[in-house]
Amino acid sequence: MRYISTRDASLNPQKKTFTEILLGGLAPDGGLYLPEAYPQLGNEELNRWRRLSYAELAFEVLSKFIDDIPSADLKALVDKTYTPAVYCNGRDLKNAGEITPIRPLEPGFGLLELSNGPTLAFKDMAMQLLGNLFEYVLEKRGETINILGATSGDTGSAAEYAMRGKKGIRVFMLSPHERMSAFQRAQMYSLQDTNIYNIAVRGMFDDTQDIVKAVSNDHAFKSRFKIGAVNSINWARVVAQVIYYIKASLAVTQSNDERVAFAVPTGNFGNICAGHIVRMMGAPIGRLILATNENDVLDEFFRTGVYRPRKAAETFTTSSPSMDISKASNFERFVFDLVGRDPAQLRCLWGEIDRGGSFDLSKTPYFERLPHFAFVSGKSSHADRIATIRKVYEKYGLMIDPHTADGFKVAFENPTPDMPLLALETALPAKFAETLMEAIGKSPTRPPAMEGIERLPQRVTVLDADVQSVKRFIEEHAAD
Repeated sequence: MRYISTRDASLNPQKKTFTEILLGGLAPDGGLYLPEAYPQLGNEELNRWRRLSYAELAFEVLSKFIDDIPSADLKALVDKTYTPAVYCNGRDLKNAGEITPIRPLEPGFGLLELSNGPTLAFKDMAMQLLGNLFEYVLEKRGETINILGATSGDTGSAAEYAMRGKKGIRVFMLSPHERMSAFQRAQMYSLQDTNIYNIAVRGMFDDTQDIVKAVSNDHAFKSRFKIGAVNSINWARVVAQVIYYIKASLAVTQSNDERVAFAVPTGNFGNICAGHIVRMMGAPIGRLILATNENDVLDEFFRTGVYRPRKAAETFTTSSPSMDISKASNFERFVFDLVGRDPAQLRCLWGEIDRGGSFDLSKTPYFERLPHFAFVSGKSSHADRIATIRKVYEKYGLMIDPHTADGFKVAFENPTPDMPLLALETALPAKFAETLMEAIGKSPTRPPAMEGIERLPQRVTVLDADVQSVKRFIEEHAAD
């Protein structure tokens, strides 16, 4: 398997192996890496996979994308990541052995539980694997890395818990100052590991994301300080999420002729991009229901063909803060497929985005092709998610977090009587107790290890939204 950049329009595009792209994040031309072709899944293979455990399936799926790590080593890394007792942090959970159990709610509709990991969010599904892959490759090469990431909520804690204490790795995580829940901040800022550095940026998440991209595009600085990425611009994050879409789609179908729909809350398009890739691979996915909050850039595109990232002043601060994103960095991968994998066309479109503009595909053949990719979309407001949290609790006796509620709300608006529908869980409601109290007057329970986390001492540095300030901080604290 070889990987290409979405923006490499040369006659002889550079092709990389998995481990060559693992540590770096962005391609040198500013594009995102994708396989030169998606592996295709046959009926016999899918039928065999129906009997596999999560770890067994993960090995099979990853082996299609990774051919430069010996199979025995890859299997050991997968087993180390997805052993239930380890992944679920020792918590006694019903069906935890499945890693991603499905909770039936009514005939044809259920919740795909993705938040059984150590930070109670779906980001653990990929980040725990990424931490083990990083440590393995760095040890083989005798190298170190300084990871620079940006988080709107859950990515940061998932990355830090995956990388804490790992040899040869330091993490510099940017977050928008005072724009996450108290629980989310405490999960990150209370870590005392000496290889973890939290930087709260005075601004929005998009400011932090822009800083990460600016640093990554400074090739001299990136090389000198061995900068790596853990955001969903990193292909390993996406491929790890491919696994649970395949696992779930096989779990709720009896044959490969059936189809399943997924409702996915998204801000950066990373999670639902994995679903898109799985569908392109030939797994039985019939529909992808995309849900945004008030920051509805992606919903606008799927309705109108216009992709118009918002300025910081136009980005709303909402009660589903992990989706307060108005520039979906992973969206480039989908548009690459939409325009027929034409890197020259992609480079033209993203040239407009990188200059602070937008693009409009509504009058092009590309927009006419959009239905082929089986997306539908919608958005949710604060009032919607409060009402949805209350409705789900009253109807199913289930507490859901506000991001998952955005997915439920749009799923309810787009029923799929012709196929089963799974709503993707993004986090446990314990991370957003204030919103749950507003919606149902009850505070969700927490795992014992998380009780009183907000009262722990916190380590965080507050900086302006300035690339040079962040670079100076990295210079002062980077690994040798």
